Formats: sequence, structure tokens, C-alpha cells
Amino acid sequence: QRLGRDPGAPPLDIRGPAEVAAAVSAFNEMQERLRRYVEYRTTMIGAIAHDLRTPLTRLRFRIEAVPEDLRGKLAADIDQMEAMVAATLDFVRHAARPRKRQRLELASLVETVMDEATETGADAVVERADRAVIDGDPLALKRLVVNLVDNAVKFGSLARGRVFAQDGMAIVEIDDDGPGIAPEEVERAFEPFHRLEASRSRDTGGIGLGLAVVRAIARGHGGDVVLGALPGGGLRARVSLPLALTAALDG
Repeated sequence: QRLGRDPGAPPLDIRGPAEVAAAVSAFNEMQERLRRYVEYRTTMIGAIAHDLRTPLTRLRFRIEAVPEDLRGKLAADIDQMEAMVAATLDFVRHAARPRKRQRLELASLVETVMDEATETGADAVVERADRAVIDGDPLALKRLVVNLVDNAVKFGSLARGRVFAQDGMAIVEIDDDGPGIAPEEVERAFEPFHRLEASRSRDTGGIGLGLAVVRAIARGHGGDVVLGALPGGGLRARVSLPLALTAALDG
């Protein structure tokens, strides 16, 4: 589980009997190979996305000579591709950025995100804000919460948040009042560039990286995120993150 959630985690200490030490050493070597593979793949995706910007810029200039009845459609396609490139680069930058972690109080972070959403006119409320201290990257975790709140408001008209500790984990739940997700679509919702409704435009449905980013951040912190239907309708996103060691012991 540790390797699957975070290939960049520190290697295991090599100790114990010779057989155990050999197994640990082999595991560490495998982890390092996986880390290099993921890093190479991420770098390649970023390079491809970056290089696409130049031909897209040329296309934008060239469509000025196209008949006006086609120009708008072509410009919309270019806008869509540029948005996808920008989202991909943003995703890659997050994946490649060194994680600077510090101790933080998760409820305060969620309350800040909800307050900022409310300032823009969104219906966003924190219903429960228990103390939950974790060690994490504040910028990445704020993005995680922002993505979940944005999704809840965009597709479910409102966001209701809760933060609490349970079984050594800090739990963040964001509920909405939308149509939910079909069970067969839940896992696919986390796939990059997958949008849940083909009928949604890019303007309303986004690029399809929001939940992929949420999962990457959660797993990078040793946690995870799951989606589930609410009994009365709507969707719940539930993020679990390990409590800071002292906080877990105090709890």
C-alpha cells in the first residue's frame, strides 16, 4: 500500500536477518525504478504539452484568413486545446514539485476555502470542524479542497464540508446536492481528462483533471479519496489523510 500510494516515499531501512535485508533491498530497488519511470513519464507529458503551444499559437494567427462562418468554430477548438495544454502543464508541475510539508490544522484550511468560495457567491458551508492536525504540503492540500468544493458547487449547486478525526486518520467530507455519479463511473471519474457527462461543454464540465489531481495529492500524502452517493441524493467526496503522529497519539 505504501508503494502504491507514494512511489517517492523514503526507502525502507535495511536491517534484520540476511533474508529480510535482501528482500528489503530488492523492494527499495524496485521502488527506485518505479520512481524514475513515473518521473520520466511525467517529464515527457509536460514536454509534449509545452511543445503543443507553438503550433496552437500559429493556428490562432492563421485562422484570421478563414471565412468568418468557420472562424468562430476553429477559435473555439483552439481555445479548448489550449485549456487542455494549460491544465496538463499545471498537473505536471504539481506532480514534479518537491513536497514541502509542515504541520497544519486541516479544519482551518477547509474553512478558509469555504469562506473564499462564499465570497464569490457560492453556497458553501462547513458543518463540522473538529481538530485534525496533519503533516502536509499546504498549497497542495488547499488545491485538493478547492477542487472538491468547486466540483460540488459547479455540479451540485452547493458544498457542505466536515472535518474530523477517525481511527488515526483526518477525514474531510464534501457533500453536494447534485445528480451524483453512477456506480460504474466512480472509478473512471478519477482518470485524467475523463468527464462524467459527454453532454457537458468544456466551459461547464472543465478539462477533467480536478479529481485526478485530488487523488494524486491525497495518495501523495499517504491517504486516499473515495466518492459515494448520499441516501437523499447528491455526492460525497471523502478524503482520508494520516494524522500527525503526536495528534494520533493524543486522540
